[in-house]
Amino acid sequence: MKKTMVKFIAVLAIVIGGVVSSNAQELGVRFGDISGGNVAIDGIFSTGQFSRIHGDVSFGNGFGVDLLWDFFYRPLSGEAFNWYMGVGPYLGVFDIGNDDDEFNLGAAFEIGLEYHFNSIPIALGVDYRPALEIIEDTDFHAGDFGFNIRYVFGQ
Repeated sequence: MKKTMVKFIAVLAIVIGGVVSSNAQELGVRFGDISGGNVAIDGIFSTGQFSRIHGDVSFGNGFGVDLLWDFFYRPLSGEAFNWYMGVGPYLGVFDIGNDDDEFNLGAAFEIGLEYHFNSIPIALGVDYRPALEIIEDTDFHAGDFGFNIRYVFGQ
């Protein structure tokens, strides 16, 4: 139990430090299947014209962090409708504080569509996110769809 709590505090400190020291281009909320629950703080950080980092800090059934590199981020039609695909690590901690707490680490994949409104600084998206759990068990999770709503900074 103590090891899991130390891991939880370390990950939380890294995530908070990263959010505070970086400038998110989009910040909002994600609903759906996520590594730590079904609600997450969702952020987008640009790494180039057609790539970005997509991060989630989730709560619900536990605590989770997904940090995905969207290596394809392209306009679908016009400039407002985009599709993306990416992969990256996820971490989940469940039943925090109990003797039977669970620590999960793996790789997640995502593919999604999003729409950026031209007149208001809002982006709406839907994505599919399957995952391969490596630690505590080795298992494939087919995932589910998620819905994102984010505020777009600097629009």
